Amino acid sequence: MNAASPTLTRSDVEDFLYREAAYLDAWDLDGWLTLYAADARYCIPATDKPDGDPRRDLVIVDDDRERLESRVERLKSRRAHREFPVSQTRHLVTNVVIERQEGDRAFVSAAFMVWRFREPRADYYVGRYDYELAVTANGLSIRSKRATLDMRNLDEAGSVSIVL
Repeated sequence: MNAASPTLTRSDVEDFLYREAAYLDAWDLDGWLTLYAADARYCIPATDKPDGDPRRDLVIVDDDRERLESRVERLKSRRAHREFPVSQTRHLVTNVVIERQEGDRAFVSAAFMVWRFREPRADYYVGRYDYELAVTANGLSIRSKRATLDMRNLDEAGSVSIVL
């Protein structure tokens, strides 16, 4: 990104989203957390209500920055029984679109597929990311991320114990 102009290109956004995926696949949760703004939110709506509002509807995850930090600490410890030892993941991000940019905010969507490998299973999650990114001369940060699953039933994939 050009420091003189906060206007984004799709390549800027793709590089940022690929970095986020690389942090998650390397299980570098501390690095991943650095991508999030102080007022960030992370949401995964319930599969039966993908347009649900976390303020009034049941969701799988609805974290503010403090809860994200707690989630990271728990996932890095032995207390996360579903993720100890940790799963191997592969986050695939594609079809990145800058929906609009309003001053220092960019609204971005992308398709995703996340594979989780945990002996003896291989599970996958498919859906759409919607981001609000903060745009500064120093780069991007995530103000909100919503991971909406296309799957209407998680029986085959199991619980969402990883970060999508």
